Amino acid sequence: MKPLLQGQGLPPFPDIKAEQVVPDITELLAEANEKLTALEANIVPTWTGLVEPLDRIVERISWAWSIVGHLMGVQNSPELRAAHEEMQPQVVQFWMRLGQSTALYEGYKAIKASPEFATFDVAQKRIIDAAIRDMELSGVGLTGEPKQRFNDIQLALAELANKFSNNVLDATKAYSLTLTKPEEIAGLPASLLGQAAQSARAAGHEVATPTDGPWVITLDMPSYLPFMQHSQRRDLREQIYKAYVSRAASGEYDNLGNIDRILELRREMSNILGFDNFAELSLASKMAPNVAAVENLLESLRSASFEAAKQDLEDLRAYAISKEAPEANDLKHWDLAYWSERLREAKFDFNAEELRPYFPLEQVLSGLFNLANNLFGIAITAADGQAPVWNPDVRYFQVANEQNQPIAYFYLDAYSRPAEKRGGAWMADCISRSKLTDKDGSKVRLPVAYLTCNQTPPVDGKPSLMTFSEVETLFHEFGHGLQHMLTTVDYVGAAGISNVEWDAVELPSQFMENWCYHRPTLLSLGKHYETGEPLPEHYYQKLLAARTFMSGSGMLRQIHFSWLDLELHSHYQPGGAETIPDVRNRLAKISMVIPPLPEDNFLCSFGHIFAGGYAAGYYSYKWAEVLSADAFAAFEDAGLDDADAIGTTGRRFRDTVLSLGGSKHPMEVFTAFRGREPDPSALLRHNGLVAAK
Repeated sequence: MKPLLQGQGLPPFPDIKAEQVVPDITELLAEANEKLTALEANIVPTWTGLVEPLDRIVERISWAWSIVGHLMGVQNSPELRAAHEEMQPQVVQFWMRLGQSTALYEGYKAIKASPEFATFDVAQKRIIDAAIRDMELSGVGLTGEPKQRFNDIQLALAELANKFSNNVLDATKAYSLTLTKPEEIAGLPASLLGQAAQSARAAGHEVATPTDGPWVITLDMPSYLPFMQHSQRRDLREQIYKAYVSRAASGEYDNLGNIDRILELRREMSNILGFDNFAELSLASKMAPNVAAVENLLESLRSASFEAAKQDLEDLRAYAISKEAPEANDLKHWDLAYWSERLREAKFDFNAEELRPYFPLEQVLSGLFNLANNLFGIAITAADGQAPVWNPDVRYFQVANEQNQPIAYFYLDAYSRPAEKRGGAWMADCISRSKLTDKDGSKVRLPVAYLTCNQTPPVDGKPSLMTFSEVETLFHEFGHGLQHMLTTVDYVGAAGISNVEWDAVELPSQFMENWCYHRPTLLSLGKHYETGEPLPEHYYQKLLAARTFMSGSGMLRQIHFSWLDLELHSHYQPGGAETIPDVRNRLAKISMVIPPLPEDNFLCSFGHIFAGGYAAGYYSYKWAEVLSADAFAAFEDAGLDDADAIGTTGRRFRDTVLSLGGSKHPMEVFTAFRGREPDPSALLRHNGLVAAK
């Protein structure tokens, strides 16, 4: 049995074992290389002669390897790691061969120069143009020693990214703090105590209970963040904070050397292709035209938020002084989350924890699916049992259109599993939409998405009770999923998020977060898990009032990350006079209101830019947030209390942003929806950084 050779359809997860990865992927690669050789020898520069057969070759590899990558994220094990590590260089070599095939490159150029090109629809033309550009960025024009060096760098970077990610996972897993005394849990909410006792039982303390302990606190976000927000023990907050910001920065999981090497190799690779730095290479395929345009956006947002962030800190100080806190005049990083939560409680008379009982996962899903129906005319129903899953907690859903025809499906893996699942939240494609032609004619293959979160799992017989922040995260990932699932493009190369410029890809996800503050939506999400009581109106009003609480600090934090990423990939010279900590400290002066600790090595766990796709692209969150805020403003203009107007505007959003995928440039897509180019004022207004008109 060789499940990874299935090559299509839903992955047979229960049948996939780590020991099958090496033989199955080896066999697939041999088959793909053979077919690629045959295609290169007989190039027919037409859509059906080149693009379609190449798609078929590529899809068998990407189907199988994406399953391995998915399992690395959600069901990591030493055996799977070893298999992934062994096969990754060969998979990377296949993609390099593909990207550097002169025959394919000349074939694409011949298609573009042919009369047939004029008959193509916009999606086909963009796919051809993108293929030519991407091959040029993959080194198709290189020969001899530069080509060999470029390829060596590609392999080394893939290996380094894998090491980086594994080190973060292992370092996060390696640390835990066991609490045994009642005074050590002062201030901690019941939900965290239940979770910490469950973690203790998993660690071998068989009799651990929420009331008597022991309690195990980890660096996994559902444990770390509530602890930082609620623990009254400043010494323990300091201990946990320092462990968190120094993850993977020393010992056997040290990523410091990996960062240096990654930056060095990225710069060298960019130089080989004729770019001054990696940021220029990265932006060559993005919406932002150049580094200066990104810097201008970041500076405009920084200048709008810096004074607000300083005021946020002063407000925290003043409140801590009013409570006669010993640390009030010397607030440290480990005090900020704690005092922010206390000030939020005082200002808005509620805390995040007391909302949990109103947000059981099932109710939140019900409200989210109802919103999707109202906005986009889709019906989402449970389809559990219709697809194999990798964990018993994973759900499966069907998406149907207004005619009740299935148009897509998605998996939802909602809960944190720190022993095997990486942190954060993400959407990935399992199957892409495509029109398939065979002897029986043509049919559309429906898209399937993976939605992965890391929210609080069910504990002690209670369902997963979500924080409001976890609700927002679910809406965010669902937005990505919508773009993958509601596409009407029939070509793999431009369906869903394929061929969407990276700095526009966060538009639908950030757009969906806005609905968490829409009164009818929020009240439909919030119902008490025991009594069924709806979320009281006063909580909605408080959440709305609290939306811009500390927003200057939140904005500045993202600006700091974005600027650091851009600076390291543009102006920083590896091995030069300025070190990476020097760069961080220089930027911190204008983008942090408290300088980082000397031991703060958060870059060592910054997987987005060192192990993910956000290198010289972390600014994309803010770039796309300008688009998403302005897109939501269209609904505000239409009238958020007018169900018909919302439905009409929602269908327009579906038929442009969610439907067109990568078939058109994002600016064209946005303009088709909004009727004009984006305006950043909505983003600043939503963050309370400029007054509403």
